[in-house]
Amino acid sequence: RCEGRVEIYHYGGRGTVCDDGWDLNDAEVVCRQLGCGFAVSAPSSASFGQGTGNIYLDDVHCTGSESSLFQCRHRGWGVHNCGHSEDAGVVCSDDFLRSLPAYLSDCVLNYLSPKATRLQLVNGRHRCEGRVELYYKGQTGTVCDDFWDLSDAQVVCRQLGCG
Repeated sequence: RCEGRVEIYHYGGRGTVCDDGWDLNDAEVVCRQLGCGFAVSAPSSASFGQGTGNIYLDDVHCTGSESSLFQCRHRGWGVHNCGHSEDAGVVCSDDFLRSLPAYLSDCVLNYLSPKATRLQLVNGRHRCEGRVELYYKGQTGTVCDDFWDLSDAQVVCRQLGCG
């Protein structure tokens, strides 16, 4: 299953989300953004271990219909009153690889783990344009274009909060 501590990658750094007010609606958005089905639970109190570094979001309040966590209300980027003992987590209904179309899972370089995988677009004119890359265990891999179509591109756009 897709489950773990919620972490945000920002300009090469990594930070967590505080669990103040964290609920199933918030977890629902994270699961959707990751392409991992629906939220089963919204663990709090660093259930998946304490993160390190920055705490990027606190007092997150999603309605559950947003396509990205960044569309939800929150205290402000980097503004928080918590420690890593309050890191938020998610448990989603689907496995990350099962959420990809079958032909894509064979094309992805490296085995993917939802706890450590990052999706990004590179070499575009802005953050919502470019070649699809997946980052795992310090290595970047691409997705082959066999049977790639608009539906696949729309999933990537939703995962990245690009509409």
